[in-house]
Amino acid sequence: MEHTNETSPGDTDHEAEVASAVPAPRDPGAVEEFWDERYADTAQLWSGQPNATLLTEIQGLPAGRVLDVGCGEGADALWLAEHGWRVTALDVSRVALDRAVAQAAVRGVQVNWLHAGLVEAALPPASFDLVSAQYPALLRTDENVAEHALLAAVALNGVLLFVHHPAPTEEAAVAHGFNAEDYVGPAQVAALLDDSWRVEIDETRPRHVATGAGSHHTHDVVLWARRLR
Repeated sequence: MEHTNETSPGDTDHEAEVASAVPAPRDPGAVEEFWDERYADTAQLWSGQPNATLLTEIQGLPAGRVLDVGCGEGADALWLAEHGWRVTALDVSRVALDRAVAQAAVRGVQVNWLHAGLVEAALPPASFDLVSAQYPALLRTDENVAEHALLAAVALNGVLLFVHHPAPTEEAAVAHGFNAEDYVGPAQVAALLDDSWRVEIDETRPRHVATGAGSHHTHDVVLWARRLR
């Protein structure tokens, strides 16, 4: 979503930050309601442009099957479909997906839209040549359920691209009204990668985004890993 496809609860204006200063909802219905309300507050939450890191990191990859995790209003999914990828895109928000579907119709592209969270979608294992998670709001659990769902979706020789903001300081998290410990970041995913994966990128880099609800962020954490077996 910055379009971006960012979906972090901390990417809000002041009023939304104050309103969301509660523990992250965990019941699927409550999660859906949270994001539907956030999208409904504005005609367009994100910039409508695909995430720059995604475009940079998939250069040279052959177009294949891609999963867009937390697709939001669909900018990444639509760009990928227009460039030959077979796209499955999921999001918990029906409001966001309705906007994405409308844009797909206007642009004449086919995307398999799923109204579901990553875990609830119960996707077939090893189904995607690229799993793209751009600033997803994946809830952390003691069992690392979301992280395992991400890794399980990647096909043999496929790529996981996980991009998020650096973890905020405790002071910044409180100011933005959310607890970063509630959500999965690249570090939690990287910790589960064994020798069946080759990590090619695990770094923090500057970013330059001028529009969209997440434009105040100045750096990204990028994790790029390929499944070897």
